[in-house]
This record gives sequence, C-alpha cells and structure tokens, in this order.
Amino acid sequence: MRRTLLYVAFSTLMFSSMEIALKAAGGAFNPIQLNLIRFFIGGVILLPIALRALNKQQHHLTRSDWGLFFLTGFVCVIVSMTLYQLAISVDEASTVAVLFSCNPVFALIFSYLILHERLGRANLIAVVISIIGLIVIVNPAHLTNPIGLSLAIGSALTFGLYSIVSRWGSVRHHFNGIIMTCFTFFAGSFELLLLMLLSHVPAVAGGMRQVSWLSQFAAMPILKNVSLQYFWLLFFIGVCVTGGGFAFYFLAMERSDVSTASLVFFIKPGLAPILAALLIHEQILTNTVIGIVIILLGSVVTFMGNRVKSRESQLADQEATVPASEFQEETQTAAAKLRARAQAHVKSSSTESTD
Repeated sequence: MRRTLLYVAFSTLMFSSMEIALKAAGGAFNPIQLNLIRFFIGGVILLPIALRALNKQQHHLTRSDWGLFFLTGFVCVIVSMTLYQLAISVDEASTVAVLFSCNPVFALIFSYLILHERLGRANLIAVVISIIGLIVIVNPAHLTNPIGLSLAIGSALTFGLYSIVSRWGSVRHHFNGIIMTCFTFFAGSFELLLLMLLSHVPAVAGGMRQVSWLSQFAAMPILKNVSLQYFWLLFFIGVCVTGGGFAFYFLAMERSDVSTASLVFFIKPGLAPILAALLIHEQILTNTVIGIVIILLGSVVTFMGNRVKSRESQLADQEATVPASEFQEETQTAAAKLRARAQAHVKSSSTESTD
C-alpha cells in the first residue's frame, strides 16, 4: 500500500505541475510543436510497459487496433491537447489546471449519452457541484479572458469524450489503460506530424497567413530549439510529466483500484494553483479560490461514490461465488455417497457369489 501511495503522490505532483512546465516552455516552442515532442516522448516511455502487457496477452496489433488508436489519438492529441496547449499560452496556468480537472464530469455525461450508462446519485450530485464550481470560476458577469476559458473548457470537454471512446475501445479490443495510452500517444503524434508537415506546403502556409488567428499555425517548426539548451525542460515535460505521470498513474491503478488512482485528479485542482502561485507567481482571484473549493467538494462526492460502488461490486462478486462453492460442496458430498453405495453393492454382490 505504501508503494501505491508513492505512485499516486508522484503522479499527482507531475500532473499538477504540468501546466506550469508547459507555460514555462511556451516562449521557446510553438504550442503544437511542444505537443508533438511531449506525446512522442511519453509514448516512448510507456512503450516497454505496453509491450510487456501485449506479450502477456499474446496479442499482435492489427489494422483494426491501429484504427482505434488513430481515432483516440485524433480526439486526445490533435483536438483536446491542442486546445489545452493553446489555453495555457493565453491564460493563467492555474485556471487551465482547474478547468481541465473537470474532464471527469464531462466523461460522466458522455458515458450516459454514448454508452448509456446509468448515472448514480453521487455522480449526478458531483456533476451539479462541479458545474457550479465552473460557473463561479468563469464568472460570466465579468469575463476577463473568454478565449482562454473557452479553450480550457473545450479541452476538458473533448478529453472527457476521449476517455469514453478509449474506454469503449479498450473493452472491445481487450486492452488495458497503459496499452491504450501508449499507442494513442504514438498515433496522435504521427497525425500531428503530418499536419505540421502539411503546414509547410507553400499554398497552405500562404492561405493560413491570410487569416490572423491561423497565422501561428503556418509552417509550424518541428525541431526548432530542440537542443541541449532546453534539454532539462524537455526532459521534465516529456519524461517526467507526460511519460512518468501516466506510467505511475497506471501502476497505481494496477496495484490498487480505479478510485484510489483517481485521487490524482481529485487533488490536482487544489494543488496546481498553489504550485503556480509559488513557482511562477500567478495571482489567484477570489472567485477562482471559491470555485476550486466547490470543485474539490464535487471531487470528494465522486470519490466516495466510486468507493461505495466498488465495495458493492465486490460484495456482489462474493455473493455470486458463495452459492457456487456451496453447490460444489453439495455435489462432492452426493458423489461421495454414491461411490460409497456402489462399493457396498459390489461387496454384497461378491459375498453372495462366494456363498
């Protein structure tokens, strides 16, 4: 249990410092370029664990599997993480961290709409509480950065969609979370690389430069500033935050359960703003503090609901196995009685024939 808590603590620290590290790297790298670098490195870090899991399953990736990975890679890396990276570049890291941490709320909504999963009472309460917290942080009456808030909420919403698509795909293809995440990173990085190369085509680049908000995506750099000067920054973002954060998150899940590992995302809304204030001196507004407290309350409700649900499922499994074991004992007893009767009959028959 101690090792599991260490895994959770490391993942929490890495995920909570993610926005700060990306904000610090924003001046040296194009946002899309940084996405490509960090998700490719993250995939490389997760690859040995993913290959070991595939070997245990004796499974070789098929064209259908890669189709799933390219779908999840598009939703996660291309759409959600691009919005996320752009949000960090135009808004406070602490605000983006809190808003993005609400992605499980959107995942619950998508699970109801797409997978037709029933929402429990705790989940419904958590959704309502988290939405109230979002409204308090956004503060519609006094919007100061509508673009940044829209990008952050769009990122959280599409990441919630990715979570549900990934869950559906993992069940259908019998993959665990680390296999899905690793090859989603690789597929998304490949798709992102193709789009970046496309932005270097003169006709495409010229057309993008004609539109003000698209100009930053024209002829996007791929290897610019990838040098020893920024080695430790890229190492922290790619290896520690993206690769290590996800790796230890899934290791914690394997050693315990989903609800314990999900503590990472429940602590992040409170820890990330504190780290942002300490490390990059971001000012946290009063409405943001109130919204964080409300969202943390929603996280507590979700966590407790998950714990109750897991206990109920364990009890149901135990109840399902008890009758089976009792039936097996009764069957063994009946079989023993039949064998005893048969032996007695054989003995009596042999005695009669001797007489």
